[in-house]
Amino acid sequence: MKECIFCAIASGEVPADVVAEGIDWLAFRDLDPKAPVHVLVIPREHVESLDELESAEDGSALLGACRSVAAAAGVSGGYRVVTNVGRDGGQSVDHLHFHVLGGRQMGWPPG
Repeated sequence: MKECIFCAIASGEVPADVVAEGIDWLAFRDLDPKAPVHVLVIPREHVESLDELESAEDGSALLGACRSVAAAAGVSGGYRVVTNVGRDGGQSVDHLHFHVLGGRQMGWPPG
């Protein structure tokens, strides 16, 4: 595996604006926010994408973290959780991450 920025953030080698963390996950503010609340939730261990996630329990823990992050941010009226898989799906960092977006009305299609 080549250098992974999210692995470096999870290990503390690269600073991030951490908003919450658990034993197996970390949540930090996106550097290029697309909404008033834009937090990334990542597993601490390297997992390339949702396609590489080994267990439903791991996915459940990450989604629970997304819910907790939204609640802690005080998002009211709803929020969006997004993960991109592969280049065609828009994944730009090869480390599984969920975007938690809120604080404004979300449209469809996303924009």
